[in-house]
Amino acid sequence: MARGRDWFLGLLLIAALAVFVFFFASLFFGISEDNFDLRTGQRVGVVEVEGVILDSKHAVDELARFEEDGSIAAVILRINSPGGGVAASQEIYEAAKRVRQRGKFVIASMGSVAASGGYYVACAADTIMANPGTTTGSIGVISEMINMTELLNKIGVRFDVIKSGKYKDSGSPFRPMTEEDRKYFQSYVDDAYQQFVGVVADARHMEKAEVLKHADGRVFTGQQARELGLVDVLGTYQDAVALAAAVTGIEGRPRVVTSHKRKVTIWDLLFGDLEEQVIRLQTLPVLRYQWVL
Repeated sequence: MARGRDWFLGLLLIAALAVFVFFFASLFFGISEDNFDLRTGQRVGVVEVEGVILDSKHAVDELARFEEDGSIAAVILRINSPGGGVAASQEIYEAAKRVRQRGKFVIASMGSVAASGGYYVACAADTIMANPGTTTGSIGVISEMINMTELLNKIGVRFDVIKSGKYKDSGSPFRPMTEEDRKYFQSYVDDAYQQFVGVVADARHMEKAEVLKHADGRVFTGQQARELGLVDVLGTYQDAVALAAAVTGIEGRPRVVTSHKRKVTIWDLLFGDLEEQVIRLQTLPVLRYQWVL
């Protein structure tokens, strides 16, 4: 009986020692939570940019994680997005540029759609790869505002506004837009548009005049974008993985680390794209790099 107990305690001691050794090794050698490879710079990280770009936090956090992870030799931006908020798209773009500045190869792999803000994000990559049938381009800016004055007049509702300056209620749905308002918002949109054009010209090593020929909101197939110089090469996601491995000298099939998935909530299941529709209906004139069907 005593011998059996001693054997059991010995087994527990060995197990505890193994856990301690593993913990010690993870502290000093950086064993990743994705798998137990040491930090040898032999893995490819994948950051997915999917759907309308409403918030940049998840993508930026994942890019920062791969930027600091010594086991990641290259990062693939897998883009399936029609674009979205201007600032959110810019934040993901800047985060991807920081990964490049750390000397890591970044490739944008376009899925079904990588338009407007999705294309903006892709411009941060060393190489842009699209499928021949990818929908991309849509270089431009849009801001939509609702005018409810006719409806309110029919039901007899009037809004009285007290404001501190003549532009404070510009874009309000409760009064018609004046020519002065329109000029004001046009300059607002034009500034964001010039930022977009400047990024494309710099990323694609093109003159602004050349970019402007294609920057009128039109979308292109991946094949057309390749002919116009907006895309570097045609290929699939697997081609992007293979290219990342070849450029960084990874031999054999590279180990791919995907970004942490955001947990799907009951809200997501019940309301789906409701958040996107709320943005469409909101009264604030929010700038969007977004392809609108």
